[in-house]
Amino acid sequence: MGKAMFYHLTRDPVEVTAATLLTRALGAGWRVALRGGDRTRLEWLDAQLWLGAKDSFLPHGLAGGPHDADQPILLTTARDAPNRPACVMAVDRAEVDASEVAALERLWILFDGQDEAALTHARGQWKAMVAAGVQAEYWSQDGGAWAKKAQSGGG
Repeated sequence: MGKAMFYHLTRDPVEVTAATLLTRALGAGWRVALRGGDRTRLEWLDAQLWLGAKDSFLPHGLAGGPHDADQPILLTTARDAPNRPACVMAVDRAEVDASEVAALERLWILFDGQDEAALTHARGQWKAMVAAGVQAEYWSQDGGAWAKKAQSGGG
């Protein structure tokens, strides 16, 4: 059983934190479904990931192409990603469910610390994960460095 990791973005924007975590996932040999709630926003994030440094290339695709199942990182609005992800990264208040975590290595939830609606949504997701017995961690940026601020026991 995996764990849910909440990232409270207070300094770095979503595309920077996403790129860092996606690089780690690929290094571990994990496929990722990057789940968003809005296709237009995913198109923007897709463009941002292509703009990264050549030495940090992140092979990925936007759902709806002929090779979705082959993508190491698939940007999608769908819950059931055809690329068989070991990790799901939820951005922009994308819906996640505690039942998903059992089949994953990681569930990453990234949320904007300057957006009150995003904070409220993440709090609700945290409570749902903890209530379901999912191992969860809450990370926040302190002076630029990531620090673990809370952890649930999980099962």
